[in-house]
Amino acid sequence: MALDGCGLLCKYILIIFNIIFAVVGFAFLGLGMWLRFSDNTRAVFHVQELSSSAFVIGVTVLIALGAVMLFVVIFGDYGACNEKRCALQVFSVLLAILATAVVVVGVLANSKRDEVGIKLTEFYATLYAIYVKNQDPGIAVTLTFIHNALHCCGATGVSMIELVQKTCPEPDGFLEHLKMPSCPGVIVDVFDSKAPMMMGIFIGTGVLLMTAMICALVLLNQLKNAHQERTVYYSNVY
Repeated sequence: MALDGCGLLCKYILIIFNIIFAVVGFAFLGLGMWLRFSDNTRAVFHVQELSSSAFVIGVTVLIALGAVMLFVVIFGDYGACNEKRCALQVFSVLLAILATAVVVVGVLANSKRDEVGIKLTEFYATLYAIYVKNQDPGIAVTLTFIHNALHCCGATGVSMIELVQKTCPEPDGFLEHLKMPSCPGVIVDVFDSKAPMMMGIFIGTGVLLMTAMICALVLLNQLKNAHQERTVYYSNVY
């Protein structure tokens, strides 16, 4: 029995969702592995005093998150493309766990936003120092992403003396040609004055994951009904 319109829509939604999820997962895992094993950053992980630093924790989270996302994609893509009920069941459970974890992390980050802002500032400071020392291309890409996402420029923001000027975004207006917002201040401000927006991002991500889970359950239910109908049909025939 073929899937009806709702089932087909859910199937294609899941395929698109898993493609996007896979791309993001590969990006997180690739960046994390680069920062972990690059010649310019490897030494950080072998210094016992830095074992609990924000940089080490951040890189570990990137690698773990990327690996988990790709693990989820394996079940989701296999289940949706091949219409396998067992894979869709595992995929639904994993999405439910992820959605819950995202919302919990969002709540904790909101309640401890001062600490989170400080840790992220420390993470940024480590990236900044390594790039200034070694000009690592992987860290350059990471800094460029952070600078463009937050519209800030380095530790000072002053174009004449800023050491990472090449990774900064285009200035908005005449004054920003002289001085842009410094990233440590912007990072702290994001988790202080824009805490509701950050909380909304976490909740929105959780809702997106739950939507994918609902699609997986709809597809799973239709496959189950189709299997039952085939069983009844063949039992009547034979």
